[in-house]
Amino acid sequence: MIKLVATDIDGTLLIPEGNFTEGVKHCVRKLCNKGIKVVLVTGRMNAAATLIAEDLGLDTPVVSYQGGLIKYHDKTLYERCLTPEQTEKILDWAAVEGIHINLYNDDVLYSEKECYEIERYCNNLHTRYKICSFKDIKKDKVNKLLAIDYNNPEKIDGFEKELPKIFPELYIVKSTPYFLEFSNKEASKYCAVQFLQNYWGIKEEETLTIGDQNNDIALLKAGGIRVAMGNATEELKNIANYTTDTVFNDGFVKAMDKFCFA
Repeated sequence: MIKLVATDIDGTLLIPEGNFTEGVKHCVRKLCNKGIKVVLVTGRMNAAATLIAEDLGLDTPVVSYQGGLIKYHDKTLYERCLTPEQTEKILDWAAVEGIHINLYNDDVLYSEKECYEIERYCNNLHTRYKICSFKDIKKDKVNKLLAIDYNNPEKIDGFEKELPKIFPELYIVKSTPYFLEFSNKEASKYCAVQFLQNYWGIKEEETLTIGDQNNDIALLKAGGIRVAMGNATEELKNIANYTTDTVFNDGFVKAMDKFCFA
């Protein structure tokens, strides 16, 4: 019996640059009413993810920053940050490559300048940001760094393959075709779900994990039932044991009907 549903948000629950369907909202309420814990596991910052949890009526911890932070209301249950030294190494790399970086420190999003990348990112996710020279930020609680290239996604593909060899001490993952994320080695969706399984005494076989992008590979590996969305990457589908419909056709709802309400 499924006791925990650990789910990605964007492209899984939420239509890209859109809203939740009524079917998704109703399904989440049904899961909660059945006593199943529904946990959002996302690369988004905690402040943004918490608003989504509230919109869905969830009263469970929120996993943000690819697993780098787990908070239940104002209580921090789990946190893994980049060190100042790791942060500076990545910023130096980005400067050489000429690639835009979002810097998240203590759940605040910073960009060094107003530009297309930060404006598009924040408009799509309805997220606030601050403009500040990275040299002026203390960098004592860097949740993650996000490299963005909307024009050359093939560069992101290449970086995802090359950079783990250069920065083996980091967790580096592509979260969309345009985004490459850098975080602490223990800031993965797998680590976060495993922490919650231990916290609640829930077994892997009692856990359903569901997502759509490469950063959800770690998420799916934490579940006994591993569901890929119909719009998922081929890499994710290859490690899933079930592929549902797309986010546009309520694939999340159809998966829950099969595994939680059958």
